[in-house]
Amino acid sequence: MDDRDVEQQIQDKGLNAPRVTPADIEAEITSEFYFTAGDGVRGESEMGTSPAGNASSLEELTFCVLVLRNGFTVTGESACASPENYDRDIGRQIARQNAVNKIWPLLGFRLRDALHELAG
Repeated sequence: MDDRDVEQQIQDKGLNAPRVTPADIEAEITSEFYFTAGDGVRGESEMGTSPAGNASSLEELTFCVLVLRNGFTVTGESACASPENYDRDIGRQIARQNAVNKIWPLLGFRLRDALHELAG
């Protein structure tokens, strides 16, 4: 079950109090960036530092950075236990969902704060 499934259940039950929706989350995201830990190590090497160790396993560690409309950033990551199962697109999807999961409490706090101010 994903966020949209839950939202549909809420709508089906007629629950219409103020809430954060998947659309609210998506509306907050202005840009997104993806890279692997290996990309980061290569970037460090280009800047003149010499990373220690074997960086080959870092290619399966994917990061997603979501920039929100107020400039705040959230990150998500995904790691693959078996390199043979690594898929770039799946890694990006998982990393993005992990980043999105961090936005929910932020918007929940914002909404609760606004409701508190209205109440008085």
